[in-house]
Amino acid sequence: MSIISNYQEVRQKIQRLCAEIGKDVDDITLVAVSKTRPIEEIELLYQAGVRDFGENRVQELVEKALLLPKDIRWHLIGHLQTNKVKQVIPFVYLIHSVDRMALVDEVEKQSSKHGKITDILLQMRVAEEDTKMGCPPEEFGLLYEYAASHSHLNIRGCMTMATFTPDKLKIEREFHQFFHQIPARLKEKKNQIWSVGMSGDWETAIQSGSNLVRIGTAIFGER
Repeated sequence: MSIISNYQEVRQKIQRLCAEIGKDVDDITLVAVSKTRPIEEIELLYQAGVRDFGENRVQELVEKALLLPKDIRWHLIGHLQTNKVKQVIPFVYLIHSVDRMALVDEVEKQSSKHGKITDILLQMRVAEEDTKMGCPPEEFGLLYEYAASHSHLNIRGCMTMATFTPDKLKIEREFHQFFHQIPARLKEKKNQIWSVGMSGDWETAIQSGSNLVRIGTAIFGER
């Protein structure tokens, strides 16, 4: 199947799932994770109307942003080092992975330099895998309060990743923990983004409350 067909199939699956569980499909954002994929493949999806793309690495996001149309919404979904923040601020639409106070400070600093208010998600770690990043749930409330005190940051919601496992019940428990640990003040805000779910677990994520899913392999194929 082509990339366009894959994308359309994922969209159709999301639509069917939303119909089954009584959600409005228009409330679900699908981010095409284009990490390591060539410009030509992104252009195909862009021509088909796709505007939300996700990248893991700052350098790759910046390189692609400079070559592709300016109305693309670039999502930085990977771990962000503080020394890379200044490079990405001019190009990023939404940073999904703010997980520590030092990173909050640097995003604030660089956003201020650019006269920009940067949209961010706070990343919580609920997975038990060492490779998964994020703020521990017990410290998440403090991170939220700290980030909320900065004038050049706009907290749009939260992000997490589940353990990479075929155990659906384990994934469900981790997503439940994530939504349970989100501070009440943040939950009460309108139009918040819950960036939960990837190619292997997006259905469970949407059923659990996610309204943004990050899909790479199911669209572009194996890397």
